[in-house]
Amino acid sequence: MEITIKRATLLMFALLAGLTACRKQAVDNSVLPVVVGYLIPGQPISVKVYEQKDITDTAVYGPLIAGLKLSINDGTRSYSLSETATGTYTYSDASILSAGKTYKLSFTYDGKTVTASTLMPAKPTGYTTDFNYAYPSSTNSPGIILPPAFTLHWDNPDSLNHVVVFMNDEASPPSVSGRGFNAPVNFTIDAKQASSLAVYARSFNYYGTYRAILYSVDKVYADALKSNANTSSQELTDPPTNVVNGYGIFASAQTDTLAISVQ
Repeated sequence: MEITIKRATLLMFALLAGLTACRKQAVDNSVLPVVVGYLIPGQPISVKVYEQKDITDTAVYGPLIAGLKLSINDGTRSYSLSETATGTYTYSDASILSAGKTYKLSFTYDGKTVTASTLMPAKPTGYTTDFNYAYPSSTNSPGIILPPAFTLHWDNPDSLNHVVVFMNDEASPPSVSGRGFNAPVNFTIDAKQASSLAVYARSFNYYGTYRAILYSVDKVYADALKSNANTSSQELTDPPTNVVNGYGIFASAQTDTLAISVQ
């Protein structure tokens, strides 16, 4: 399960990768790092720091930056991260993470202090579904609108932001006929501030058991996701970021999981 959550988290944050990693203009000569970090209770803390890439660069990120001294402060004490791979800084004890706390990341790069903060949201509660199955059709009938295969529900009295990641558990899942070659196996839906999500069978391109992983996400991630959806590739605006003296995103989330059978 931990591996599934980790893969789902990578998929969720990959939605923002291209947007948060590039700078505004190719002629901008400032040297600012790109931070990609997320805090999830039950998972080791991991933060990656990259060099800034040009907006014309087709790579997702620039090269990783080694040799930095990163720390995270929870308002009570400071924790030093270890560089476990080039440009990847980790802290193995995830028990320091809890809802309602603000975590501040800091390090020095090119003579500047780089900081970012995130408020850990509450863990989702009351996560249920009215049906645990979906039956995707290999053919689509024009003019026929099918009802949702199932609806996911959760408590959300405080209107927190939520994202649902669907991850297929099968090693080699059979594809739904007629969905095209290389159709995506896993996918993400932004549920925004709702307390339910209607899911249609046509969303699934493969059969098998899926994990519907519900994330309650902090405002940092939600704002970046909203900006990503509203930004044209032709726009040269500064990317959304909560990193001071840098780019990227440092966010937090909590999860709950349901199993869905696609037959």
